[in-house]
Amino acid sequence: MSEKNCAFMSQSIRSVATAAMILALTRTMEDEATAKKMLAEQGYKFVVTEVGGKSLVGDFQEKTTKAVLGAALNSGIISKSPTNYHALLHAADEAKRGILINVASSCSLAVKIAIVRDASWIAVALFGESALHPLTNHERAGLGIMHLGSQDE
Repeated sequence: MSEKNCAFMSQSIRSVATAAMILALTRTMEDEATAKKMLAEQGYKFVVTEVGGKSLVGDFQEKTTKAVLGAALNSGIISKSPTNYHALLHAADEAKRGILINVASSCSLAVKIAIVRDASWIAVALFGESALHPLTNHERAGLGIMHLGSQDE
């Protein structure tokens, strides 16, 4: 990515929501590294992970919840507190609704998950593909944002 593009992108990131979505939308390791550099320069905390599974009740939802919680705790995005868990899991549930709306009950899903936070807010962005058959893949996105409460971290 050129310096001109980096300047454009850095001006586009004005909240944890846009930061998380931009990070989730990256398709190459180079683009992901560029996005991470921009977020770090702006003082955001962030982590990226991936999850896949069937849209069957429970499978994708459970895998995504575990992946989000594990990534956020292991990277230090949040600490173990009820307020942090509550905010993170609400943001993740909101993002999952965007992915799962009008999905066939047995389709396959593969998504990239970006979690971004600042001092007050946390966002979870999901971006990936769903399909009943490999020839029918199409992209899906979901975004959830939640206030972290009044605790200091």
